[in-house]
Order: sequence, then structure tokens, then C-alpha cells
Amino acid sequence: MFSGMEKLFEFIGNHPFLVGAFALLLALFIRNEMRRGGHTLSAQQLVDQVNRAGAIVVDVRDRKEFDAGHIVGAISIPYANLDSRIDELRKFADKPIIVACRMGQHSGAAGTLLRKQGFANVSRLAGGMAEWLNQNLPVTRK
Repeated sequence: MFSGMEKLFEFIGNHPFLVGAFALLLALFIRNEMRRGGHTLSAQQLVDQVNRAGAIVVDVRDRKEFDAGHIVGAISIPYANLDSRIDELRKFADKPIIVACRMGQHSGAAGTLLRKQGFANVSRLAGGMAEWLNQNLPVTRK
């Protein structure tokens, strides 16, 4: 009797073009989704953008997480409220906007929303606040 893995390898061997097409489409989908939300920045690149270009950090975590510790100067707009509060960011439309979330899972969707609303220079913090904290970078608390 075949195990599940043996059946998978048999399928791949019998259908290389189908599997190849699937892999290509999956890779293109992932690339497209990443680009739509803006490119990612490391924590150091975020600091450089804030210091050199006056970038604005938008923290899309919920208020409780934001109050527990956030990047200095970050604006708190929870992801669930971003669509209804987007006008609060209009005054920063000419500046780079960097979206930060807990681990990077919401920043892509938030970046896509901002780009659709006309914000041209949108980036995401790679790894989110989890990566920021892992690097022992400073946070402020409310």
C-alpha cells in the first residue's frame, strides 16, 4: 500500500507540466501579492527612512498591543479601522509611509489598501514588531 508521500511523488512524476505550471502560478501569485502591499524594509532601513526622509510609521496592531510598546512616533490605526480612518493619513501623502503590524501578516493588506487610496510610497516593516523587538530596538509605551 502506498503512503501519502509516495502518491504525491508518483503524481509529480506522472504530471510534470501540470505541477510545474502550478508552481509557476503560485510563485507569480505570491510575488504579485507582496508587490501590491509595498516592498519590505528591515528595521534599520525603517530607521533610515524616518531619519532621512521623514517617513511616517503606521502601526496597524490593536490599541492594547500598541500601548504595550510601539515605535517612537508611530501612528496607531488598527487594521480593522484603517479603511474608515484613512483620511487621517492624507496630510502625509507626500511622505513615505511604513506599515508595521505584529508579525507582518496584516501589513501587506494594509499597504495594498493605502496604495489603492492613492498613497504612492508605501512600505512594510519586514517581520513586523516581532522582528523589531527581537533586534532589541527601542519602543515607547503609553
